[in-house]
Amino acid sequence: MKKWLLILALVTAVPTFAQLKTHTFEEAEKLAAATSKPYVIFIHTDWCKFCKMMENTTFKNKELITALNQNFYFISFDAEDKKEIFFNGTVFKFKPKGNNSGVHELATALAEKNGNTAYPSIVILNSDYSIAAQLQSYINAKDLLQMLRKIR
Repeated sequence: MKKWLLILALVTAVPTFAQLKTHTFEEAEKLAAATSKPYVIFIHTDWCKFCKMMENTTFKNKELITALNQNFYFISFDAEDKKEIFFNGTVFKFKPKGNNSGVHELATALAEKNGNTAYPSIVILNSDYSIAAQLQSYINAKDLLQMLRKIR
């Protein structure tokens, strides 16, 4: 009996963590047809260490997760994804640049700023697909929350 009480106490003592709702471009666009919200797009690559840092710190922040889940459609997008994406009436494709390298057209279309694309990038789109903000660097949860409050 004591063993069961201990197990019950441990299970109920473990805090529950909020989970960030991540969508594909297509899913977010369908959801936006019913409920209009801005999009927050995290553009990253597998080899980018600052992207990994954001995944493991910024996007684990409970307050940020709540804000993103309630007020935005969050899309995590690998800039080297090879799948075709249909978004905002256009088909975007992966463009190879050499042996095992290249970039997706949609990553370039969203994240390019002054002729450069950097990773990580955060792009915030208004519900009409206009760009509200482009950030090309690591950003912590506190600073991202401040920016999201200005947008919403």
